[in-house]
Amino acid sequence: MKRLSLTVAVISVLWSCKTAGTAETSQKVAESITVAINLNDIKEDKVMVTVTAPKFSTEEVTYSMPKIVPGTYSVDDYGKYIDDFKAFDSKGTILSTSKTDDNTWLIKNAKNVAKVTYLVNDTFDTEKGSGFGNNDIFSPAGTNIDDGKNFMLNMHGFVGYFQDKKELPYNVTVSHPETLWGATSMTDFDSSTTTDLFKTSRYAELVENPVMYAKPDYTTFNVDGMEILIGVYSPTGKVTAESITPEMKKMMTAQKTFLGKINATKKYSVLLYLSSMTNTDAKGFGALEHPTATTVVLPELMPKEELVKSMIDVVSHEFFHIVTPLSIHSKEIHNFDYNSPKMSQHLWMYEGVTEYFANLFQINQGLISEEDFYTRMAEKIGRANTMNDTMPFTTMSENVLTEPYKAQYLNVYEKGALIGMCIDIIIREKSNGERGILDLMQKLSTEYGASKPFNDSELFDKITSLTYPEVGSFLQTYVSGAAPIPYDVYLAKVGVAKSMTKAATNVFLKGQTPYITVDQQTKEIIVIPNMELNDFYKNLDLKGGDIIVAVNDKKYTLDNIYEMITASQNWKENDPITLKIKRNGKEQIVSGKVKLPYEEKEGLKFSDASKNLIKEAWLKG
Repeated sequence: MKRLSLTVAVISVLWSCKTAGTAETSQKVAESITVAINLNDIKEDKVMVTVTAPKFSTEEVTYSMPKIVPGTYSVDDYGKYIDDFKAFDSKGTILSTSKTDDNTWLIKNAKNVAKVTYLVNDTFDTEKGSGFGNNDIFSPAGTNIDDGKNFMLNMHGFVGYFQDKKELPYNVTVSHPETLWGATSMTDFDSSTTTDLFKTSRYAELVENPVMYAKPDYTTFNVDGMEILIGVYSPTGKVTAESITPEMKKMMTAQKTFLGKINATKKYSVLLYLSSMTNTDAKGFGALEHPTATTVVLPELMPKEELVKSMIDVVSHEFFHIVTPLSIHSKEIHNFDYNSPKMSQHLWMYEGVTEYFANLFQINQGLISEEDFYTRMAEKIGRANTMNDTMPFTTMSENVLTEPYKAQYLNVYEKGALIGMCIDIIIREKSNGERGILDLMQKLSTEYGASKPFNDSELFDKITSLTYPEVGSFLQTYVSGAAPIPYDVYLAKVGVAKSMTKAATNVFLKGQTPYITVDQQTKEIIVIPNMELNDFYKNLDLKGGDIIVAVNDKKYTLDNIYEMITASQNWKENDPITLKIKRNGKEQIVSGKVKLPYEEKEGLKFSDASKNLIKEAWLKG
């Protein structure tokens, strides 16, 4: 999973990486779970689901929706979105049921149950904010019901499981309007244009295969034997699959080249949902990984350049989850309990190493510069240092669903990635540059693979046996131990050291704090009153309360504010600039030169030429 934290400041202006094993198990071929999802007859924004039951030998049985799904690391209680749950016998007689908790229904006379039915509410409608700490379901893990336009079927939000029957095959039929097409990595076994039939070996495989129904807008291409599908839903049609495919193909080709012989799947889908950002649309931006798919949610108003950058950021992260936890994972993930989960100790690997790869491959394949890579790592060090640096990572990971550990989860993308970096450097140093952490992950993938989980407590010993004692010592001291990582010690091994730099910052944002806001009624952009303004505003004599009408003859409002913020990132010192503003109800023109705000930043720089060979092996090997 990858959240886009960069959107938080923009959202404040506007509103003031999971994988479970899919190995088949021995089972009776004739016994299965049949599910019907009706997208044609929507009632009060709800979808009817009918589940045909297998045979039960007990007097009572439960049917559950997930409390949590792999990759989200949060309690979401999908059962809260289910209404009108009913159970029937073969004659259509309603059986006695009761709801025992937010996600579970107890069915009496289980030997007679023939089917259950219920209505599903979508989650996008209920989101209150960006998904950070407000108990919203993270949008890429959520569901959408927009009759005749879009249905986001994250299957864990529509389909549950009977007690002790998760290992049975699932056959899911989806009835849908002929104008909508389902983008997915699953195979449709029904040739009809209004009915799709999907078959999976068990429940865990079903919930790892999302489907997005929308007006057909997709592209496909092949990368080194892997078929890639890009499916897009854009409410206004502003963005098409074809318009972003060149960048996606370039990125995914580079990823496959970087991974080499690791090739865990033959088909991969990227499902992009673009939010209108209305009160009833998705607001949690980022992506969620599956073994053969990524669901992505981003705002439609993003300029294409920023949209593509965000896609590269989140999709590259999710794609690398085909290494871990798809090919390398513990028993806690392989045998995931959706309602009483036991979490693994190794988020440092599942999310951290994945995030490290998502950055390393870009310098390795020439997509970013060496300086860009150092900047990214320096920023991760800075953000990691703001969090609890003495909380053992394995302890946080194992207890991530509860406080105080839950509040430290986002550190998996910061310190988790830096753990991966340090291990990579240690292996490079000890092998004279010949091997790195990618070699380690390839060996672990061969040792385990998708169908062979490891024991949590044994992973460090296995890694040590495949690498060096120094790697084992690092894991014990800095990952399961409480000692902060001395990053400068490890970076020095590849000739990199801290360096102070003076960097220009965005004129409209100070970190996550905006200098501007909007009037929701008029959509006007306003300089925030009573705030210490930076040099950009002072040089142009702008004041708090001024309304920005246009910049360089281009009009801006709430509808395209993101474009203004993005355009400002390309302004250079002393560029000529003209603003039309409204002050005290009167329009006036303000002309002058751009004066950018600057701040001193601690960065990283290659400074020891004697380490050049190992540095090159680290970044380009």
